[in-house]
This record gives sequence, structure tokens and C-alpha cells, in this order.
Amino acid sequence: MKIIDKIPVWNIPDEGALRQIQTCARDESVAGAALMADHHKGYSMPIGGVVAYRNKVSPSGVGYDISCGNKAIKTDLAYVDIHHDIKSIMDDIFSRISFGIGRVNEERVEDPLFELPIWREIPYLKKLKSTAEAQLGTVGSGNHFIDILVDQDDQIWIANHFGSRGLGHKIATGFMNLAHGKKFDDSPHGENMDAPATVLDLQSPLGQDYWQCMQLAGRYAYAGRDWVCGKVLKILGAKSVEEIHNHHNFAWEETHDGEKLIVVRKGATPAFPGQKGFVGGSMGDNSVIIEGVDHPESQLSFYSTVHGAGRVMSRRAAAGKWRKNKRGHRVRSGGEVSDGMMLSWIKEKGVELRGAGVDESPHCYRRLNEVLNEHQNSIKILYVLRPIGVAMAGEDVFDPYKD
Repeated sequence: MKIIDKIPVWNIPDEGALRQIQTCARDESVAGAALMADHHKGYSMPIGGVVAYRNKVSPSGVGYDISCGNKAIKTDLAYVDIHHDIKSIMDDIFSRISFGIGRVNEERVEDPLFELPIWREIPYLKKLKSTAEAQLGTVGSGNHFIDILVDQDDQIWIANHFGSRGLGHKIATGFMNLAHGKKFDDSPHGENMDAPATVLDLQSPLGQDYWQCMQLAGRYAYAGRDWVCGKVLKILGAKSVEEIHNHHNFAWEETHDGEKLIVVRKGATPAFPGQKGFVGGSMGDNSVIIEGVDHPESQLSFYSTVHGAGRVMSRRAAAGKWRKNKRGHRVRSGGEVSDGMMLSWIKEKGVELRGAGVDESPHCYRRLNEVLNEHQNSIKILYVLRPIGVAMAGEDVFDPYKD
């Protein structure tokens, strides 16, 4: 870890991400900032960035996939119980759970959150409710996944990673529009990746509305991950033994050094002493269950750690540009990573893969053990989880939301 411009930075700095976090830190309301070891450039605030505000909240810092997160469940099954059936298990998961942009759930999911008065009290939400109801329990695309994993004791775990789907994206876009003098439903205001963060006074009517909508999106994301994990447990015929549920892309009210702050973690995991979290590697790498420990470095990070391995190759560089083929179908070409490269890696690791595209290949990411090692003073690893089954949206899915 090194201090650059009063900002603690773990790992070799990505220059683009460093410039972004420096820009964020110049806001007069910022009490401090940090860059986790998996950091890379994002939109106005870098992925892997942590920014602590005084009485302010940043919709662009929280980002478009509000409360994206992970749920991991240790089951009562052992590896020997399912390894012969992993192909059919992954077929069932991929066919019975919806993946992809804009997808709706074929099973209607009832949840008490849809009865909350906020849907009526904040006018922007009224038009979003029906789509939110239809999408609850869908996984989405990009780096979102469902995994079957085995730990060092040969016990089976399940895990997923996704967020608030279209609801979170509409909330983020709408409030950034409002902050820039546009209407909530207008087309996105076209924020530059290197523009200063959009920041709202938390006590203003707009700031309060955003805060409540962000909290709703967070509850929605948790409900979705709960439903998907429950569905996978049923497919496996398994029971839950232990559950870990954590999220990023959110703003928290916290006290640090006696001061109440709003801590925005964009692609960074809360890791307070004793707090457990799931951190996923790429589709061909191990994942881990971690626990935060107290250390001076923990305090410098506002008790935060990595949320994954960290992207080192952009989607376009990996998969190439979108174009239409002779049949008018959208395809990608000209990328640095081929299907053969990805599938060779996956085969060597013994992973049964469903869906996925080369823009999510392990070649696009750092190795998780390397970024975890950067944070060894502030976290401890409880379980190492080896993937045996991975399901993601297919390679033909166009992802307009990026990372």
C-alpha cells in the first residue's frame, strides 16, 4: 500500500483510476478516499474506489447497478454427492433462471417490498414498479453469475453476483438527469468518464429522494439474490448450512474517527472487523469467503476491501467491436481473446460452463490471490472456493450498461 496525494492505494496504480479518485477527492465535502487493489477506471468514480463524504451522496459514485452484490451459501452437500451430475445441474440452472439484459422472470416473484408506500410517495418510481416486479429474480449480463463451488473440506457452496437490474439503472440515470437540470425520464445526460462526480446534498429534497430510492434498490437486489439462491438450492435438493450476503455500489452512513460520514463504495466490499464477505474471482479462478480484521490499513480504507479480481482488459479489447453479419445478426469481431482461449482455460480448471462470452474470460482479469495478498493486513481468508459450475449470460448479449 502506498499513499498518493493523501489517498491510500493498494496495488500498482492504474493511472486512469487514480486520476478519477483524485478528482473525486477534491470535492470540498470529501473527508477521505481510497483505492482497493482490484481498482480500474469507471464512470466518474473508479471501480474499487471508496469516497467518504460529509452530508453528501454521489449517485454517479454509487453507479448504475445499485447494490450489486454477492450471496454465498454453504450447503449440506459434499462434492461426491453432485460431481457426477454437474452437467445436468448446470443445464437446469441455465434453463430455469433468466440471464441477460432486459430479461424478465418466467416465474412471478412475490415480495413484500412491492407493498412499500415509497412506490406511491416518490413519483419517479411509479413507472418503474411493473418492470421491477417482472425482473425480480433475474441475473442480468456482464460479470453477473451463478456458481457452484467446492471448498477445502469438499463441501458444496452456491454463489451469485448481480444487483438491482433495470430498477437500479433507471434510478441512477434519473437522478443524475435531475442533478443536471434534466427530467427524470430524459435520455441519459451523457456523463464523461472523467467528469467530476455528481454529488447531492443529503439534506436536500433531491438528495433525500435519491437516498430513499437507493435504499429501495438495495432491498430489491437482496430479494433477487435470495430468490435465485433459493431456486438453486431446490435444483440441488440441498439445505443451507451457512449464508454470507454482501454488496457494493452503495452509500452507507458510518462513523469513522468519531465523525459521521456517507461512505460510497463503488466495487469495494465493506470489511469491518468480524464482518464476513464473499469475493468472487473470474469464471476460471477460485473465490473466497473473507473476514475483516482491525489494522491501521483497515482504517485507511474506511474498512473496505476488494470486490473481485479486477478487470485489466476492456470488454471491447477482449471481444472486439459489435457489428452486423450478413444475416443482420449482432456479432463481435477483432478482439484479443478467442473462444478457444477461454474454453481452454475453463477446461483446464475443470469448470462446467454455461453461457458467458470472451469479454468475461479469465484473461480479462487479475488473479484473485494477487489482489487479496495486497490486503492481507486487513482481511483473513476463511474459505477458498473452487468453481465446478458457472452460469452467465450468453456471448450474444449486448451489454449497454458496461461494468
